[in-house]
Amino acid sequence: MDETIYEDQIFEDDLPEKGTFNQCKFINLDLKDADLSDYVFSECVFENCDLSLAKSNQTAFMNVRFLGCKLLGFNFEICKDFLFEVCFENCILNLANFYKKRLKQSVFKHCTLKESDFTAANLNKAVFEDCDLSGAVFFQTNLEDCDFRTAYHYSIDPEKNQVKKARFSASGLSGLLDKYQLKIDPN
Repeated sequence: MDETIYEDQIFEDDLPEKGTFNQCKFINLDLKDADLSDYVFSECVFENCDLSLAKSNQTAFMNVRFLGCKLLGFNFEICKDFLFEVCFENCILNLANFYKKRLKQSVFKHCTLKESDFTAANLNKAVFEDCDLSGAVFFQTNLEDCDFRTAYHYSIDPEKNQVKKARFSASGLSGLLDKYQLKIDPN
C-alpha cells in the first residue's frame, strides 16, 4: 500500500490516516491517546493541540515546532532518532519521557516540564527559557553549554551529569546544591 504524502496543508478538524506530512500545520486538534505510530512529520507546526499520552512508536519528528500544546506523558524515547529535532513554546510537557534522546540545541520556551525524564539525553546547547523543571530527572545527561538562566525549580547533580559551560543564574544555583541539603539565604 502506498503511503500518502501531505504537503503544505493546514489541518484543523482531524488528523488523516498515517502518512508523511511536510511543512503542514495542525491547529487545535485533540490527539489525546491517538496512535501516531509510524507517522512522519517534517518541518511541521502543532499549535494548541493536545497530544497527551499519544502513542509515538517510531513517529518521526524532523524539525517540528509545538506551540501552546499539551503533551502530558508523551513518550519521545520511542520516536525515530533519524533527524529528530523539536522545539517547544508555551507547552505543558509534564511527565514527558526524553530518555536517551538527542536534543542538541533544542529550545524550550515558557514550558512546564514537571517530572519529565531527561535521563541519558543529549541536551548540549539546549535552552530552557522560563521553564518549570520541578521534579525533572537529569541523570547521566549531557547538559554542556545548556542555558538554565531563567529556568526554575530544577535539581541537577553536577557529579552525575555533564555540566561543563552550562549557564545558570545566581538565584538558580541552589538547584545544583540540593543533594548537600544546604540552607542558602538570599542577600
